[in-house]
Amino acid sequence: MLYQSTKKNRALARGTALFGLTLASAALWATPAYASLFTINATFAPSITGASNALQVEAVIAQAVSFYESIVTTPITVNIDYGEMTTGLGQSSTYYGIITYSQYLAALTSHSSGDATDTAALASLPAGPDNPVNGGTTVDVTTANLRALGFSANPPGADSTVLVNTSITNYAGSTFNSSYYDLLAVIEHETDEALGLGSNIDTGNLTAAIRGEDLFRYSAPGVRSYTTSSSATSYFSINGGVTDLIGFNQAGPPGGSDYGDWVSSSTAHVQDAFGTPGATPVFGVEKTALDAIGYNFTSVAAIPEPSTFWLLSLGAGVLGLARLRQTRRS
Repeated sequence: MLYQSTKKNRALARGTALFGLTLASAALWATPAYASLFTINATFAPSITGASNALQVEAVIAQAVSFYESIVTTPITVNIDYGEMTTGLGQSSTYYGIITYSQYLAALTSHSSGDATDTAALASLPAGPDNPVNGGTTVDVTTANLRALGFSANPPGADSTVLVNTSITNYAGSTFNSSYYDLLAVIEHETDEALGLGSNIDTGNLTAAIRGEDLFRYSAPGVRSYTTSSSATSYFSINGGVTDLIGFNQAGPPGGSDYGDWVSSSTAHVQDAFGTPGATPVFGVEKTALDAIGYNFTSVAAIPEPSTFWLLSLGAGVLGLARLRQTRRS
């Protein structure tokens, strides 16, 4: 069956926590018809199309879609519904499936592009059947990520529903407000989660299935970090913890954030757990994380930061799927 989970509203700044429901849905599996290129099929809810700023918001979403389509080479189509929300900053609700760690590792290996990220990431992952994070045998993978790895995974609707609060965001065509947040970065953050970024530490059940990104969560070289402790050291690394690429957030859902997000720092990043008012977050480590969980990227062009766009205007068995509750800043 397909499962659906929603991540809580992203926090505007460290503070207000919002919460939401976990939804269940029936499963639907079929052989996907792959497109020749990576495609995001974006649809807009009436909350966007009926708004006075509809054209501007749709244009920013189109910029985000164009960005991903220009850098991702995995030949799949991802369906995302975009809508407006009135509290918090952003939220995603995404379908996912449950496969074994052995299946996941085999799929990562067979779909590797052979780039430096894939090579290092795969070298850090031991053979199954048990995963190296909590000793379990299963992994929760979004339907988009499943298809990227060659599985048949089609939910009954869109792969993900993304909601954003445009009333507190800056975007092309609006008057810049230093206390507002960058809309393009909010959209990219939620889109990254639709594609597969995130942690199952958010569920609070540390013995259940992990997420792909959890395989690259460390507290020291060779020592994985998988805990709800707010005092724990936890960082993203693709080479067994030797290189700390960026810290993971350990505030958790009670603080209005996700464990799969980055911890906020002096440089704002797209996947930061808490928004930085007036900043234009950088997209960079996010690519590495998406690459590590199974997506392939073009190697012929540098990846522009979100600001560039803002300024310019193994098998196909029966898998259990659910919908992920993804959250963001409130």
